Amino acid sequence: MADADTGSGNSAKQTAKDLFAGAAGGIAQVLIGQPFDIVKVRLQTTTNYPNALTCATRIYQQEGPLAFYKGTLTPLIGIGACVSVQFGGFHTVRRFFESQNATSKTTSTTTASTNPLQPQPLSYSQYYAAGAIAGVTNSVLSGPIEHVRIRLQTQPHGINPPLYAGPLSCIRTLVSRSGVARGLYRGQIATVWREAQAYGCWFLTYEWLMNSDVARRRARLGEGQPGTQRSDVEAWKLALYGGVAGEMLWLSSYPFDVVKSKMQTDGLGFAAKMADATTATAVPTSGGAGAAASVPDVGGAGFSKAPQHTATATSAAPPASSSASAKAAAAATSSEAGGSGFTKTPKGTVSADTATAQKAASEAKYLGHQRYTSTTDCVRQTWAAEGFRGFWKGIGPTLLRAMPVSAATFAV
Repeated sequence: MADADTGSGNSAKQTAKDLFAGAAGGIAQVLIGQPFDIVKVRLQTTTNYPNALTCATRIYQQEGPLAFYKGTLTPLIGIGACVSVQFGGFHTVRRFFESQNATSKTTSTTTASTNPLQPQPLSYSQYYAAGAIAGVTNSVLSGPIEHVRIRLQTQPHGINPPLYAGPLSCIRTLVSRSGVARGLYRGQIATVWREAQAYGCWFLTYEWLMNSDVARRRARLGEGQPGTQRSDVEAWKLALYGGVAGEMLWLSSYPFDVVKSKMQTDGLGFAAKMADATTATAVPTSGGAGAAASVPDVGGAGFSKAPQHTATATSAAPPASSSASAKAAAAATSSEAGGSGFTKTPKGTVSADTATAQKAASEAKYLGHQRYTSTTDCVRQTWAAEGFRGFWKGIGPTLLRAMPVSAATFAV
């Protein structure tokens, strides 16, 4: 971590450096950690796999090696911004605390400067607070980014058409079906709690390890001697301390992550709304005992309401002029299609209407019903069904992933 700068220009330069370092570290984080992440998510959200090895083996056998990088594009684009916010936010808050400590001349660390004009080191509670604030700020980005990634990682394999053709298709489906707050930002409460706890512990652990290393150097070599500054800590130690911090990040926040993943793979609950809309907009037949069939709005607005003056298919016959027009149109269509009475469709393809209907059917099947009504309900159901272990499913591959990913983030 860079030391604080006093001038506004230097401070801006340092912030830009922090943001760039964060972006580079984030890309390394995604490329290294994505195969571990998909195994973690599958274990968290399903009961199809008894352990991580079986999960990884089945993914490879059934979906191929590229399946381990499902949903990579979204975090690859967004992780740079996320990690930049993490580091940039942390250093901004850290410099604020240093300035406040210098003004009040109070600090709980033993290496505090006696010069009130110099920034004062943070207490470890302040390191945690700086990390937690950075994490909460980051959750605005990480919530929807991870939601889209998880949807892509867990969508049913082999259905045609797929639920989501890609990140943009996933975003459109989430927003059209449930809106931004309840759709795209589903699971955000658990995300905020996870980010605050995770990054508070992440930065706290890293700073404690770094400060302890510097303290040992100064005790051995003497205060102010060459080789006793943070910048003198070897690169391999930066990576090691970053890796240990990554382990603490997940150990301290993993139950929140499990709840978040369950919420973000749950259905969106629009099936019940559509059923209610069907009942509310049903059109009485001429006998008053039936109802006209409603047509689903694939864009997510529910069912369209038929005008009350419109007759149903069974209650009225078309007028003669309409019949004549229909015959003429049918004849024209027949002549254009070679006399068959139907427009030609190339073999092996489906019409746009058919594809739309198939996609709507898939969405209703896999997304229409919602299991968890809230974060609290998710916690309650997980505890009732799986007990304490339910909040730690997938921790193995997560910890395997955490060490190299976090090490790369700090070392880059």
